Amino acid sequence: MEMIFNSLSEALFSCIDDHEHLVISFDGENSQFIRFNNASIRQTGLVDDAAIELKYIANGRTCNGAFTVSGNQSVDLERGKSEIARMRLEAKEIPEDPFLVLPQNSGSSHEIKSVNGLPFKDAVDALIPVMQGMDFVGIWVNGKMFRGNANSLGQKHWFETESHCLDYSLVTPSHQMVKGCYAGNNWNQNEYEKYVENSKNKLAIMERKPVKIDTGEYKTWFEAAAVADFLGMFSWNGISEASLRQGCSGFGRMRHEDVRLSPKFSIAEDFSPGFCPKFNSEGEVSQDSLLLIKKGELENTLVSSRSAKEYNLNSNYAESGEYLRSPKMASGSLNHDNVLKQLDKGLYLSNIHYLNWSDNPGGRITGLTRYACFWVEQGEIVAPIETMRFDDSFYRFFGDQLVEVEDKLTVIPETSTYGKRSLGATTCPGILVNSFALTL
Repeated sequence: MEMIFNSLSEALFSCIDDHEHLVISFDGENSQFIRFNNASIRQTGLVDDAAIELKYIANGRTCNGAFTVSGNQSVDLERGKSEIARMRLEAKEIPEDPFLVLPQNSGSSHEIKSVNGLPFKDAVDALIPVMQGMDFVGIWVNGKMFRGNANSLGQKHWFETESHCLDYSLVTPSHQMVKGCYAGNNWNQNEYEKYVENSKNKLAIMERKPVKIDTGEYKTWFEAAAVADFLGMFSWNGISEASLRQGCSGFGRMRHEDVRLSPKFSIAEDFSPGFCPKFNSEGEVSQDSLLLIKKGELENTLVSSRSAKEYNLNSNYAESGEYLRSPKMASGSLNHDNVLKQLDKGLYLSNIHYLNWSDNPGGRITGLTRYACFWVEQGEIVAPIETMRFDDSFYRFFGDQLVEVEDKLTVIPETSTYGKRSLGATTCPGILVNSFALTL
């Protein structure tokens, strides 16, 4: 993959004139996919895929193009030349870009993550045994992912990693479900089996008759997977500097009214684990870690170079969409073994579903409880709850209602395979909150 990227880049850069700039982004993968249903293999295959995205800049104008990489050098070069010719014509018809950021050569990088992954040939024997006897539905994805970026000024970056992810649900005869996502870089058979056994234990509780919970506010424990979903909302009209400037960010109260979250809440954009490259689609390299919220106080936002130029700021080289790529929330002091005792009576939410802003400026998020959500009394799980809608503000559950934060961090990977496997992950603990509002 790297050889294909290097040879194509050099060939395409030779096709542009002195007054033109070209930025090339490369996405590739060598992946194994296995689909399970009722703990049996229903579909399996290997995918070798790659694509090139082009950004053409000339006379203060920008155009974008893309093509699928075939692996045949002459075919791919012709595809690239065709896209460059198309973008040249398009650039004559569009207005100048007032906030155009020109590429630079700020140095190159090369990073290959070496891991002890699960060989493709061993996957079936490793995965299947612990599934037996259950209605197990899921997708296994495993293998290498590649990212590259180069520009016509000579800058070049390459990133290569390997990871696995089993995204699954266990289903009862009454169609109650427990969701799990076992993921990582280095394969550990014992940890995998323990993870699935924990899901089995939750599934046994799901066999109990669900209880109907009235609307109202409840003391609530959120597993790390649920917390990760809430943090994901920060990438959508949230921690983006452009969103704040345009008045459509949920963090406006923190910026303009000095509203703060709990001192137990801190989050950073942290690239040090290597879940994704530090360079963005412009070839700009972020620092290893950028603290965004420190003990409840807004320290930094995500600022792309385009926003920096528009608002006269310093860029921290966020992606153009100013979304989180590798967020990490700080841990606390609550041991997971003590969660039920500390909760005593209330909700135990393993997952949440279908999130949306209900009041963006107020930080209010609505969604549904789903997958292994339980009612707890006297420190014991009583039964699963029927699906409920919630509507509450992160200024409450990450703010004045936050009781304690788990002492262990869990890595929740990006699992999207729409078009390509996604890189990145959210690293976070579970949280205990004193009040969380169910509304329907």
